[in-house]
Amino acid sequence: MELRTDPLDDHFHDACGVFGVYNHPEAANLVYLGLYALQHRGQESAGIVSAHERILHINRGRGLVADVFKQQDMERLCGTQAIGHVRYSTAGGSANQRNLQPLVVDTAVGGMAIAHNGNLVNALTMRRRLEERGSIFQSTMDTEVIVHLTALSRRTSFSERLIDALEQVKGAYSLVAMNEGCIIGVRDPNGFRPLALGRLRDQGYVISSETCAMDLIDAEFVRDIEPGEMIVIDGDGLHSSFPFGRENRHLCIFEFIYFARPDSSIDGVNVYEARKRIGARLAQEQPVKAEVVIPVPDSGVPAALGFAYASDICFELGIIRNHYVGRTFIEPQQSIRNFGVKIKLNSTPEVIAGKRVVLIDDSVVRGTTSRKIVKMVRDAGAREVHVRIASPPTCYPCYYGIDTPTRRELLAANHSVDEMRAYIGADSLAFISIKGLYQAVNGLGGYCDACFSGRYPVPLSVGEDASGCVTLLKEG
Repeated sequence: MELRTDPLDDHFHDACGVFGVYNHPEAANLVYLGLYALQHRGQESAGIVSAHERILHINRGRGLVADVFKQQDMERLCGTQAIGHVRYSTAGGSANQRNLQPLVVDTAVGGMAIAHNGNLVNALTMRRRLEERGSIFQSTMDTEVIVHLTALSRRTSFSERLIDALEQVKGAYSLVAMNEGCIIGVRDPNGFRPLALGRLRDQGYVISSETCAMDLIDAEFVRDIEPGEMIVIDGDGLHSSFPFGRENRHLCIFEFIYFARPDSSIDGVNVYEARKRIGARLAQEQPVKAEVVIPVPDSGVPAALGFAYASDICFELGIIRNHYVGRTFIEPQQSIRNFGVKIKLNSTPEVIAGKRVVLIDDSVVRGTTSRKIVKMVRDAGAREVHVRIASPPTCYPCYYGIDTPTRRELLAANHSVDEMRAYIGADSLAFISIKGLYQAVNGLGGYCDACFSGRYPVPLSVGEDASGCVTLLKEG
């Protein structure tokens, strides 16, 4: 018997989610629930840090939130403030226990903890400088660069030290940090990754990667934390400042395509409604004559609903997903044809047979998954299979906090659309345009679309190795 990784895991992955609670007697329990709601942002590890009587308590581990934290663990995480982190890493990264977050250290001015979503594009350069000054790193995460810079700062308060550190780094960071007396939320000047502020009924506060996590704990959504904004919450209340200035807004457009949960709202835009509009716009730009629209579950469902409505074509769940499959499984010694597909997805021939099918998915990365799914639909008796993708062709890797393959592995970077169509075995293949995507989301723009266009809002620093960023830094 052989242990295999999930062969259908051919999507981009957001590196992590962060959550923080201030001024609640069960702060760690609320963070646990918040991380549970953010589990889609990272499934390889989870961690919580709480503060009680000027001591930071920590529990971290590999696996899902429900596997990492047991009742006895939560009882030790006492105090009225806590922060947490769920993480997805690149291949090989999950085996390093030192890469688990939040990071916790003792400094000359007390303990501190940081949980970070995003990637720093100058982290290798800063790490080398710090090592030359005598810093000793315990992990391969770019987050640890922020920790060292904060600890080395000569400024007095924790928030000022953190500002000093973040002024020296470039790239994407939505983070929560804490010491024994406060929690801090910061979003980088471009606003690459989402971060929101909420309020608890008993005067406590919440900071979260997504609003859906606030719903679970009955927290009231207050507002999105603005790009370049720092929120400090302590015994004197909530304090907002913009110490890093304001850049042009560049929220990752993939939040609306795939990453965020559909029941979240980001920067005032509901994700579910945005995905339906993307599907409707895709139908306008790339129409097709067919009898049935079928989503690739689960991420393709809202776009497929929009496509079906705009096309006046019947929507059906022609592919059913098994939601109880983990990231690994045991394959029988005697090979079963297409075992990897069947364990996670199964077709419904009664819906598909003899029909012209429109298959809706969120993206094409390497194309391996699309190829298997198209074959599954054909095997179920489809007369034609027309694939429509709710994002533009993905041609470039990301350096801002998303786990992406190298450019040579991206199907769209090396092949024409017709070559891609032939590879996945579809009768036709088409993508939404970048302009259409923007108009479907909010009609305004202000997003990072580097994975489609190659236009990087924050370029790699001089001397920074791009492949190093991909292999070393996608741990935060």
